[in-house]
Amino acid sequence: MTRFEVARVQSPSTTPGSIAGLFGGEAAEREWVRNAVAVLEGEARRSVDTHLYRLRFPGLKGIDVYLKDESTHPTGSLKHRMGRSLIMFGLCNGLIGPGTTLVEASSGSTAVSEAYFAELLGLPFVAVVPRSTSRQKIIAIERFGGRCHFVDESSEVYAAAQRIAAEIGGHYLDQFTYAERAIDWRAGNIAESIFKQMAGERHPVPEWIVMSTGTGGTSATIGRYIRHTRHETRLCGVDVENSCFFEAYKSHSRSPNCVRGSRIEGIGRPRVEPSFVPTVIDQMIRVPDAASIAAARVLTSRLAHRVGGSTGTNFIGLCWCAAEMLRDGRAGSLVTIICDDGERYSDTYYDDAWLQRQDIVIAPHVEAIERFLDTGMFEMPESGAGFECAN
Repeated sequence: MTRFEVARVQSPSTTPGSIAGLFGGEAAEREWVRNAVAVLEGEARRSVDTHLYRLRFPGLKGIDVYLKDESTHPTGSLKHRMGRSLIMFGLCNGLIGPGTTLVEASSGSTAVSEAYFAELLGLPFVAVVPRSTSRQKIIAIERFGGRCHFVDESSEVYAAAQRIAAEIGGHYLDQFTYAERAIDWRAGNIAESIFKQMAGERHPVPEWIVMSTGTGGTSATIGRYIRHTRHETRLCGVDVENSCFFEAYKSHSRSPNCVRGSRIEGIGRPRVEPSFVPTVIDQMIRVPDAASIAAARVLTSRLAHRVGGSTGTNFIGLCWCAAEMLRDGRAGSLVTIICDDGERYSDTYYDDAWLQRQDIVIAPHVEAIERFLDTGMFEMPESGAGFECAN
């Protein structure tokens, strides 16, 4: 295996990639870190909050549905918040200094966001991504000055990122380990934003917040915030095919692993990630990929705005929760997330030829979801084959 090399940003006061000054050395390096923190804080202040849409469906009587649109961030996804937090975490823990090359293992969206913030700080960035990552995400990473290193399987990203960071003296951001601790779950997070935006609604405290799992960081943040603020809201996690989170939740074990990678980019992992905190999740659902993609297409038709596959996973999970509420005669509100823009997936989830090559048939699921939204009748194809729920 050849050595991976990348150009480093030079600092007049330090060897490239050196962070010795952060541990009591040169004042110039500490000044650089202070300035870098100020840059990230300034970017956060300039960012407006993302919109919380309210949707009405004829079949969901008494149930108000809300979607928080994280696709409107400058980097186009929910991972914008995480990218900023992970780099801030590295800065404040003395792991990133002037000239440090940042390295990340990603399925694409987190790397796009981190490339954006690395460019703001004048730092080199390397993304380790599976070859199956959408071309649009690769273009976005490169547009922000990042470089991509490709691996064949999603399970290979971890070791490759660690190796590259070690070879070039860089910092492996490691979203899968640090997402749950880098994000402040007490305040200034997506959960706080949801509850603030819901404050004036008919049912201001949601019955459920529904969130699919990638690193586990966002669901950990939401679940912890709910408990910290003593809300009665419950958190529903959603998992996909070729992912280990549902089995880990169901079996109370962190040992499950998968050979194949998830086809729903951004969520589902071949191992149980360190940032996955199952104890803050009240219910978990596993859904087939066909249902996720069908839900993304149905939601796109209702919003007139394309959403990604992980948003489809969120939405089919929300439909499951809505069906439970209808069955029990409960009124209330449900909230989930638009994770990213569906234009990134024009050559996959919105390409019928790609679906055919993947042997994914969505038509029965599209019909079932449309019928549920219009009539309240929740009957998944083939008696719900591929769906499973654990409490």
